[in-house]
Amino acid sequence: MTNTVLDPEEVRAEVRAWAQEFWDPELTVAQWWQILMEARWTVSSWPESALGRGYSAAFARIVSDELRAAGAVGGPAGLGLLLAGPTIYTHGTLEQQERYLTTIVNGQEAWCQLFSEPSAGSDLASLQTKAVRDGDEWVITGQKVWTSGGAVADLGMLLARTDPDAPKHKGISYFALPMDQAGVDVRPLREMTGRALFSEVFIDEARVSNDAVIGGLNNGWAVANTTLAFERAGLGGGGSGAGGAAFPGPKTGVLNTRVGDLVKSSGRSVQPSAFGGSFQLFSDLAKKLDRHSDPMIRQRLAELYSLNEIGRFTSLRAKAARSSGKESGAIGNLSKLLMSRITRLSRDLGPEILGAEGMLMGPSTTGGGVVQEMTLFAPAPSIYGGSDEIQKNIIGERGLGLAKEAFVAVNGRGEAIP
Repeated sequence: MTNTVLDPEEVRAEVRAWAQEFWDPELTVAQWWQILMEARWTVSSWPESALGRGYSAAFARIVSDELRAAGAVGGPAGLGLLLAGPTIYTHGTLEQQERYLTTIVNGQEAWCQLFSEPSAGSDLASLQTKAVRDGDEWVITGQKVWTSGGAVADLGMLLARTDPDAPKHKGISYFALPMDQAGVDVRPLREMTGRALFSEVFIDEARVSNDAVIGGLNNGWAVANTTLAFERAGLGGGGSGAGGAAFPGPKTGVLNTRVGDLVKSSGRSVQPSAFGGSFQLFSDLAKKLDRHSDPMIRQRLAELYSLNEIGRFTSLRAKAARSSGKESGAIGNLSKLLMSRITRLSRDLGPEILGAEGMLMGPSTTGGGVVQEMTLFAPAPSIYGGSDEIQKNIIGERGLGLAKEAFVAVNGRGEAIP
């Protein structure tokens, strides 16, 4: 299953023949995801030991393209495949990989990210959620916020302080926390789009097994940086799955639905992060409303297309560099910044194409209201996954080797401390 002995056309032919034999829209989503996992097509770029095929980014793209061409649905969406899985196959024990990876890839369990806190967002290492050892378990108490998908998650990637006497970047551990227990209270946060994609999570003496410490005790900061690197690269890399999209886990209610319905579903998304998706949407709208001949709109569409292609190529280069062990420490941050730029351009271009109708909301408007919702959602991508300002600091300090930003401590009266 290695790239060095395979020809791209052989891979293409294999995926095409497999899809013709196994794709069946009458299957349930759970059945299809299981078949996709057993064939190792869900995440073919993952290592063979982690239910993948060890393919390069270019080969993984072939798999995705052929599944899409066959009209087949790709693997589960969400943070399991994007963040938890790669972190676990990088830092987890063999037992942890066996416990968690299968249910991530076949969509049986959904994950959320329990990192940010009310007083520890960009300065994540200041987190105060604590974990106290009690025999073979840890007792967790604290609060998390901006938790995407928390309301439907079965497990959470939790950072908690296990050694309060250690420096703030030390003494942190990374847990796989079961969300369905009395000590975990998930409260959705309503956004101005009307959705509740995020939640705040209150943790009051929740329990997690010592076997669920990922990457070793007090090594959570290093493990978290792996997750954050995958997050920034993933947010900037856009979608690469086949047709359709669905979030995993029993709470979403999708596992027992007909998989073919996902292909027919519009699957509205408020995030124009999948490279090419926003361009196609706006290009189609411009033609439908006879705005495609407007030179200013054509110029903006060309810019959007160019940025999408730059992002896609950057993502492919990043994956290739990662597989060869030559990844730049800042490439994920660059991808995240590019996604923010694409989002801002989309925010401006969409309403310009719609004109006055851009001030209206709802599915009865031209385009089904997707553009308006994207416009309202636009501030979020420049904040989540690490704000744009933080990304620039990291690029400057870690990528370019520049001096760290000056920091001035102040006392309670707002006076500088010498």
